[in-house]
Amino acid sequence: MTEAAPAAFPLYDFFPELSRVARVSLATLPTPVEPLLEAAPAGSLWIKRDDLSDATVGGNKVRALEFLLGNVKAGDTVLTIGGEGSTHVLATAYHASRVGARTHAIRWHHEMSPVSRAVAARAAALCERVTTTRTIVGTAARVGWRRVRDRRVHWIPMGGSNALGTLGHVNAALELERQISSGAMPRPARIVLPLGTGGTAAGLALGFAIAGTRIPLIAARIGPRIGANRRRVMALVRATTALIRSVTQRAVPAVPPDAVHVVHDVYGGAYGRAILAGERAAAQMMLWRGLALDATYSAKAFAAAIAHHRHHEAPTLFWLTFDGRTLGGAPQ
Repeated sequence: MTEAAPAAFPLYDFFPELSRVARVSLATLPTPVEPLLEAAPAGSLWIKRDDLSDATVGGNKVRALEFLLGNVKAGDTVLTIGGEGSTHVLATAYHASRVGARTHAIRWHHEMSPVSRAVAARAAALCERVTTTRTIVGTAARVGWRRVRDRRVHWIPMGGSNALGTLGHVNAALELERQISSGAMPRPARIVLPLGTGGTAAGLALGFAIAGTRIPLIAARIGPRIGANRRRVMALVRATTALIRSVTQRAVPAVPPDAVHVVHDVYGGAYGRAILAGERAAAQMMLWRGLALDATYSAKAFAAAIAHHRHHEAPTLFWLTFDGRTLGGAPQ
């Protein structure tokens, strides 16, 4: 693997010093922005196709993994955690194998849908080892034991959400700004995306601040408040800002306090639990574009995007974080 050219990575245009941070080129960038023309009024609902970030296993996690796998070598072991149907675990296992590394995943049980069961099965097939615990608390205990036991293991946090991984999503915001400036889409009045571990929301918020623009983020919470909340997003913003400052020795613009708005009405009461609004939104996406959405994350966020689209005339951009092709469907 080699580093991506700076032309495809606008973060380096703002902070050339960040090219010294280890990174492996995994993603196909930029990912497209497309109108959902069937929506009314025509063209006011758009989609950012992060499902196309890789030809085989795409999704938003690939952006973070470029940095998180930057120092991983062939023969190394990667340790990560997630729910039983975690797309993060799937993406980590697949892309770690691209650099010749093995993956040990520690997962916990949660409510499952047909899509999450398919994701879980594919992830298990790609991992060298999978340990399943009954709860997230048990998962955390297993992680602590393994990390103490083997210091040579490369740790990747849940969702890939730490300061290092968030750099990939900062670049995503700058990538979108470049697409807007080139006329690929009108400037959206809002971006709607799922909120899990918060890395994507934090990176986008920081990226727009760096670009000197404001696009409000509507983060649709899909997990318990204790883990999916605005405070966690802003903590990631601060940690990533500190990382950029430490590498570049330069000032980083502050993220406005109102940059991220968390909505709670699509959660469903439990992580992984499908909701009717999400099922309807997924059916609408399949009808409009033939794209599969997962019940845990993207279907709920798309339900929130449709709701905002119906109540506002200005363009709404839905950030598609899930790659439905991982379920065996044809590329779109």
